[in-house]
Amino acid sequence: MTEPGRAVDISKFKPETVYTIYIAATPERVWQALTSAEFSRQYFHGFAVEADLRAGGAFIVRAPDGSEHISGEVIVCEPPQRLTITWDVNWPGLVAALGRTLVTYEIEPAGEAVRLTMTEAHERSLSDDILSGGRQGWPAILSSLKSLLETGKPLTVRMAPPTRMLTAMKTLGIGMP
Repeated sequence: MTEPGRAVDISKFKPETVYTIYIAATPERVWQALTSAEFSRQYFHGFAVEADLRAGGAFIVRAPDGSEHISGEVIVCEPPQRLTITWDVNWPGLVAALGRTLVTYEIEPAGEAVRLTMTEAHERSLSDDILSGGRQGWPAILSSLKSLLETGKPLTVRMAPPTRMLTAMKTLGIGMP
C-alpha cells in the first residue's frame, strides 16, 4: 500500500506482458470472477481474491492456507470494464529487489463474448528469467477462468515450478517463504 495521501504514479510502470483472451460470458460475470474470493478460489489454484473495490481500497490474494500471498491497492476501479491494482507478492525482499507490479484487467464486449486483456507492468525493467514465472502462470490461470465461466469447471493445468524465475530470484538474494 502507498502511504496515506500519496498516489501511485502508474506512468512509470512499463508493460512487460499483455494477455488477451475471449470468454463466452457477460462483462459483469467476468468482473465477478476477477474480484470475488468464491470464484477465484476455483480457477486460481485455491487462492482467494479479497478486494475493497474503490480507488485506494485494499487488494489481497490469500493463499489456500489463509496467509496473505499478495498485497496491494486498487488504483482504478470501473466496474465492469477496468480494474488496476498493485500486485506485490509477499516474499521476503521481493518488492525491494524487483519493484512493484501493476496488474490491469480490461473487460470489453466482443459480440456474444468478452475480450479480457490483462496487462502486467513493472516499475523497473526485469529480466526475461524473472518474467518467465508470470509468463508461464498467467496463461494457465486465465485459461482456467475461461473454462470455469464457460463450462462451470475450472481447467486444471499441471506445471513444473518456474525454475528459471526461482533461480534468478535466488541469485538476487530474494528469499522464498
